[in-house]
Amino acid sequence: MRRLLIGMALIVAAGISAVALRSGHHSYRSADGAALVHFTLHSRLVHADLYEVLVRPARRGSRTMLVLLHGRGGSPASFLSQQFFDGLAALGSRAPSVLLLDGGDHSYWHDRGDGRWGTMVLQEAIPAGLARTHATRVAIGGISMGGFGALDLGARHRFCAVGAHSPALWASAGATAPGAFDDAADFARHDLVAHPPSYRSPVWVDVGTDDPFHSADVAFAQKTPGRVTLHVWPGSHDSEYWNRHMAQYLRFYAD
Repeated sequence: MRRLLIGMALIVAAGISAVALRSGHHSYRSADGAALVHFTLHSRLVHADLYEVLVRPARRGSRTMLVLLHGRGGSPASFLSQQFFDGLAALGSRAPSVLLLDGGDHSYWHDRGDGRWGTMVLQEAIPAGLARTHATRVAIGGISMGGFGALDLGARHRFCAVGAHSPALWASAGATAPGAFDDAADFARHDLVAHPPSYRSPVWVDVGTDDPFHSADVAFAQKTPGRVTLHVWPGSHDSEYWNRHMAQYLRFYAD
């Protein structure tokens, strides 16, 4: 019964997260001088046209491009809050260009039956973003589903930083949200809690005290070899929590 209740709570969290992320579209007053470049990526790896957004900060002194992966039910525009633009502007010339990627509704950013979503990020989306910037190094991060994706991809490429904000992690295949993985075998190939990767770059993980993913996220951070920093703050699995800490996230990537 306890396992069933935990599973139901995680499914509800995924649904709440999706609604929160969708409702965050265009929830800003000013881009603080940043420019938004929209472009379409014709992906042969996921057999779809993906609608990406590149955010160019007002002051372009940084050589870093930050790749951000959205949560389930979200879109690239999910990140475009006032807190995001204010945090970017506060970094001045240290602000990275930010590539906001399209991961579909529930790809969970990994190679699976309907497409090679993880390989797409590495082999198609990142090169497309770099071609539109002057960046020489890349950081990757994400929220919820995107946090899982960032951690899953973080050991497969030489990123300068990896960040996972309330990452959607599970301790077993039976506890996962519907559609997160093709089947138990797909989950086993990407079970980060049981088999955490070894990272070569600094890794940030944060999660709210009332987040249904709290236990799995903490277990991952404690077991993962390498340079992992864990932050546990008051809050749940919603945009209010993520926006409250957005400036801290962006400072981490800039550093």
